[in-house]
Amino acid sequence: MNIAVIQMVSQDDVTANLARAGQLLERAAAEGARLAVLPENFAAMGRRDLADLGRAEARGEGPILPWLKQRARDLRLWIVAGTLPLPPDGQPEARAHACSLLVDDRGERVARYDKLHLFDVDVADSRGRYRESDDYAFGNRVVVADTPVGRLGLTVCYDLRFPELYTALREAGAELITAPSAFTAVTGAAHWQVLVRARAIETQCYLLAAGQGGLHPGGRETFGHSAIVDPWGRVLAEQAQGEAVLLARVDAAEQAAIRQRMPVAGHRRFTASADPRPMATKRDPDS
Repeated sequence: MNIAVIQMVSQDDVTANLARAGQLLERAAAEGARLAVLPENFAAMGRRDLADLGRAEARGEGPILPWLKQRARDLRLWIVAGTLPLPPDGQPEARAHACSLLVDDRGERVARYDKLHLFDVDVADSRGRYRESDDYAFGNRVVVADTPVGRLGLTVCYDLRFPELYTALREAGAELITAPSAFTAVTGAAHWQVLVRARAIETQCYLLAAGQGGLHPGGRETFGHSAIVDPWGRVLAEQAQGEAVLLARVDAAEQAAIRQRMPVAGHRRFTASADPRPMATKRDPDS
């Protein structure tokens, strides 16, 4: 088992969330995972001071980034850090992005993905109105990076509804794609699994969908059903609600055979939008 997806029920206490995430990462490493994916908002859910949190992290005064790097080093584990609020590199006072970081097993930042599609929608739940753009700026890059388990594409939650992004990741060489998420209970029940499986099937990639699954401050309820889906669309592991560590093995030979038998990438007659352009990343120069 060399990949892990972690489901959480994060609250508004950053210290408690990091402690719990650390325990779940330890379980993943103990089971042999080389790479683990944390969910969206793993360090904080339901807080209104996201901008302040992001500025503190960017100035080196926050707890999340040091914790992340130390955990990766201690566990010798590559970690996709769900999302956390972070301003652009070198601009600590700028508006934050919903940022997903890839950190290697030496605690070095390998890649940064800023969420491209922000969740500005109305949902028939207790909250009703979601406007991520009130808190975050839009990202503008497609990001892939090399890891010990394969070439990894980075996405977040609402991105799942935009297949052109996943086509761009496949064109950039992705073999696995992460989707840390906090789907609402309503939209998740309607669309979550069909979206996760569809993105795996059409890209012929492993889809690592790490979700939040439970009740959070402010009455928010997330759908959970974190999953690992293989390139044929088979669900290898899934958890409905509550905390979980899901494990699976990447079978590169089987993936290659699937792509050879059904070479959809070579049959495509429409290409992904050239804007934003795919950006392949081996190691982040700002780490």
